Amino acid sequence: MAKRPLALVTGANGFVGRHLVDLLQRSGWRVRAALRAPYDGAWDESVVVGELCADTPWEAALDGADYVFHLAARVHVLHETDADPEAAFTRSNVDGTRALAIAAAASDVKRLVFVSTAKVCGETTPRGAPFDDACEPAPQGPYARSKWAAETAIAGSGVAYCILRPPLVYGPGVGANFAAMMRWVERGWWLPLGAICNERSLLYVGNLCDALLRAATHPDAQGEHFLVDDGTPLSTPELLRAVAAAARVKSRLIAVPQWMLAGALRLAGRGAEASRLTGSLAIDSSRIRKKLDWQPPFSRQDGLRATLAQNR
Repeated sequence: MAKRPLALVTGANGFVGRHLVDLLQRSGWRVRAALRAPYDGAWDESVVVGELCADTPWEAALDGADYVFHLAARVHVLHETDADPEAAFTRSNVDGTRALAIAAAASDVKRLVFVSTAKVCGETTPRGAPFDDACEPAPQGPYARSKWAAETAIAGSGVAYCILRPPLVYGPGVGANFAAMMRWVERGWWLPLGAICNERSLLYVGNLCDALLRAATHPDAQGEHFLVDDGTPLSTPELLRAVAAAARVKSRLIAVPQWMLAGALRLAGRGAEASRLTGSLAIDSSRIRKKLDWQPPFSRQDGLRATLAQNR
């Protein structure tokens, strides 16, 4: 009987991590969670490694691991409290990732799969001109810059690797603005977002986890980076209508001119929210589909229905 592969998953108790652990186990893998502190989860075993930084002790976590899925990271925070956010992102996302990659190379893992972000390519795209895998990195802000630096650190570590660059990820357990938006729609609120003309790519967490598994095992994924998403980008009004259809409620959109909406939000000190609602960030994921023979196993409506069911 063939030995079941052992996956080390960092960030296993996070939003994406919980879904990945479930998929790996259903696919016959053993899962070892690398945790900052003790935490009970569905994995087969766990190792507490502490904070993600240059001195994180990875040896015990990597012992016998066949593959590494590196999901743990310092992410965006709405109310930043660190006096030096750039240094904080670098400490966790760059120094911590570099230490893991070097240790993984020394332990002879078959591949490290890293979850980066589509924002290494930039924050916005013109309509009809999505980012693709040939884009020149142009990260803006501490988070995106740290992810790009982490990608560079992995590539120079000597470890076998594959990097995925997702856009906004949604699914059961998603929080923050996406969950709030779904509640607005379900409650039948009138939303002044009907005139927004933009393009946003999204990725259902189930599709991301399937792509992560393919990135770990496909021979043509070695040394590659891929943008990955559900498919055709949506405008904000199209997304709201899709959520309403999944929730079986009527969408209630008011066509307030986009310039007026954006101006009002900026006057209210919510400029970042205005950019998210009205700006475009679209990607072209055709390369991963062709090179790794990958297709999202879940439709967007599947993903939205599952998200609504779990978040109610």
